[in-house]
Amino acid sequence: MDFQLSDDQRALRSGMRDLLSAVFDRDRMRAAVERGGALDRALWRELGAAGFFALRLPEEDGGVGLGLPEAVLLFEEAGRALLPGPLVATHLAAGRVKGAAEGAAVVTAADGDRPVAHLAEADAVLAGSGPLDGEALRAFVAAARPVRSMDPLTPLHLPPPEPVAGGPGRVAFAPGRVAGPAVSAPGRAPAYAGRLRYEAALLSAAEQLGSAARTTEMAVQHARERQQFGAPIGSFQAVKHLCADMLARTEPARAAVYAAAVTGDPLEIAAAELLADEAAVRNARDCLQIHGGMGFTWEADVHLHLKRAWLRAATGLTAAEAEEELAAGLGASPPRSGSSAAYGPGRSQAGGGA
Repeated sequence: MDFQLSDDQRALRSGMRDLLSAVFDRDRMRAAVERGGALDRALWRELGAAGFFALRLPEEDGGVGLGLPEAVLLFEEAGRALLPGPLVATHLAAGRVKGAAEGAAVVTAADGDRPVAHLAEADAVLAGSGPLDGEALRAFVAAARPVRSMDPLTPLHLPPPEPVAGGPGRVAFAPGRVAGPAVSAPGRAPAYAGRLRYEAALLSAAEQLGSAARTTEMAVQHARERQQFGAPIGSFQAVKHLCADMLARTEPARAAVYAAAVTGDPLEIAAAELLADEAAVRNARDCLQIHGGMGFTWEADVHLHLKRAWLRAATGLTAAEAEEELAAGLGASPPRSGSSAAYGPGRSQAGGGA
């Protein structure tokens, strides 16, 4: 099986990197931090026009007609750039929620009782009961409670508790709040079921991979430029080891993410998520250490990668859940539901996959 990228895939990745450097450079990223992570709707529409959200929709439905391996490449670039917003949810909502594919709608996800990202700006919410919009969404948002986020680019809301009776055709999500038509308990069920759950985990892992690769580059660049005792700090053995460890975490994670994108196997996706989460978090911490005292300052970007990596690792398919999936799969011989055998024939190489 050949996991080398095809020329088309390299061009796709390069094009997305060029687009993000043009529409979301460091100045715009810092401006987003200053406004508390509020989404730039113009940027969202540009992503839609570039096919970011409609990448996997069939061409006859207005999409690009590519696959999960290509989506992984785009999300890797988004992770490198610290692109904010509910990218995974909007991508998965393309074709299910009006306007998601074109970037005209912002779609987030309510996953159980976990905090919901960018809820106040969402046009729809993916929930276990199905997408919420209109009156049901307004009721959900009104009953949700804003909570402090570790990532300044990702505002969070705590979803409301189980709804209680609020009269015929109405529902109360929180004491004293009654609004909207009756809906089921979106905050109690997972946002994604079946295959979508693993696709969401893989796309999140791709973002983590992009962040891990970027912090490795930042650390190496700083180690080359920073002088101490008349020599670059990169010439010191301790710093060399840190940079080597960062690369040794990033590349296995890359191989795992790319392979899982081709096979679609749930256990391979769980393994990729574990490796990518570890690489993103530990690489950001090592990058911060290599930067020394300046790495802890607000002006440096290292802490933004660390905070985003922490947040991603705590949402979606967590490390504990991925470990449970892998443990449960030990010794299992029949094809797993959601595996490549269950989904249908997979691609044999990255020439059509990553």
